[in-house]
Amino acid sequence: MQITIRELAQALNARAWGDQTMLISGAAEPGQDQPGQIALAMTPKYAEALRPGSAAILSEGMDPEAYGLAAAIFAPRPRLVMAGLTRSFDPGPDIAPGIHPCAVVDPSATIGADAAIGPFVSIGAGVTIGARARIASHVSIERGTQIGDDALILNGARLQHGIQIGDRVVVQPGAIIGGDGFSFVTAEESGVEEMRRSLGKRENFTPQSWERIHSLGGVEIGDDVEIGSGATLDRGTVRATKIGSGTKLDNLVHLGHNVIIGRDCLICGQVGVAGSVVIGDRVVLAGQVGVSDNITIGDDVIAGGSAKIFSRVPAGRVVLGNPAVEMTTRLEMDRATRRLPRLAATVAKLQKTVTDLIEKA
Repeated sequence: MQITIRELAQALNARAWGDQTMLISGAAEPGQDQPGQIALAMTPKYAEALRPGSAAILSEGMDPEAYGLAAAIFAPRPRLVMAGLTRSFDPGPDIAPGIHPCAVVDPSATIGADAAIGPFVSIGAGVTIGARARIASHVSIERGTQIGDDALILNGARLQHGIQIGDRVVVQPGAIIGGDGFSFVTAEESGVEEMRRSLGKRENFTPQSWERIHSLGGVEIGDDVEIGSGATLDRGTVRATKIGSGTKLDNLVHLGHNVIIGRDCLICGQVGVAGSVVIGDRVVLAGQVGVSDNITIGDDVIAGGSAKIFSRVPAGRVVLGNPAVEMTTRLEMDRATRRLPRLAATVAKLQKTVTDLIEKA
């Protein structure tokens, strides 16, 4: 696919400069761009490697003539332009239109207009696939699951029974949606329950076995959601686990049973959210954040990397650390920790002075 600089600028809602008829077929880093590619040089540091006569995306205020460029597009917000640019040149997966002969589709399934079903896909009874949805190879979709229009389900994803997925959802390779929740109970009080009641003091060590609590709920995913590779979303025990529209889950995220996540959240890699947690809208959980069960996180909360959240977080708060506390408090705690060696040395000197005074008395 080739488009002109003018067409690309219009698609990016950005300003063009120079030869706007130049044809572009892709993007690359400065110095690595080939003829027909546009270089991404949105800071002066990267612009140093630009080749004369080439095309580049620059930030407002940079001078394309100073770099000897033939054409340029100016990015008022570079990363937003990156989103539009990568979308323009992403060819997407190769999934031929129609249903591949190697796919197994139950006769009761409903396949929407212009949907594409790849090889070795398994689609169960009563499944509904929306219009223009694309299902890559080796995906399994179990009975009664509903997938919206323009969805993209990539290789090896597993969608269990009774799942509801909205429009334009992307499920990356190897994600598993709708596995059973990790719910077990003992006939008598378990060691975990005793620990919570006694705050860690153990009294009895009675042998006991675990009984499964079966997961009868489903998973409900809104529109424009993305589920990363290897992510696992457990189904609810009775009610559904829910993901709000616009939310993005990174690779290897785990959501326990009955979790509810609001709209437009960003859940980064290796985050683990325990059962029955409620997360508001526009929440950001950075990499390796852990969230304890049965707590609420308010709207617009940001949790820094590796934070461990054990209690309710009010709306709008920024938290860090283990246990997670407000950012300003954590920074004070870290500064105090760095002072401990000096404080210990000071205390040792004071102890020696006191001892010397006592011995002289």
